[in-house]
Amino acid sequence: MNLAPDDFALVIDSTPLVSIDLLIRNAGGEVLLGLRRNRPAQDFWFVPGGRIRKNEALGEALRRIALAELGAEPQSWELQGAYDHIYDDNALGRAGINTHYVALGCRCVLPPDSRIAPDAQHAELRWWPLEALLQDPRVHLNTKRYFQEAPANRL
Repeated sequence: MNLAPDDFALVIDSTPLVSIDLLIRNAGGEVLLGLRRNRPAQDFWFVPGGRIRKNEALGEALRRIALAELGAEPQSWELQGAYDHIYDDNALGRAGINTHYVALGCRCVLPPDSRIAPDAQHAELRWWPLEALLQDPRVHLNTKRYFQEAPANRL
């Protein structure tokens, strides 16, 4: 179900949103990131992910998001933890409304023969060595926190 923009703006302004972020590594330990076209975190490299819909079970949401954003379904996954992601802007570009996500970081394993492809919200997908990800200013801080030893905002 999609809300009308004014209704969605009210939700964003009034309550946290719950999302899933996909933490995917390849056999070489590199992490999959997408270059975001959309707000928030526009023009940053970020792990794939998306909002959970009302009445959608966690596993169903994870599969839907992975298929939509990557074109591949994880063969397994486990919850790493819950994280606060707070942004100064919002998906609608409305002035004066920030966004608060409670993001569920989920470690996912894709089948070895998976062919991934970016969706409309990502300019490209790329595998990043962990050290490069942690050092590069184009990688969003909220993504880096998933891979640091003691994330500052992990719940």
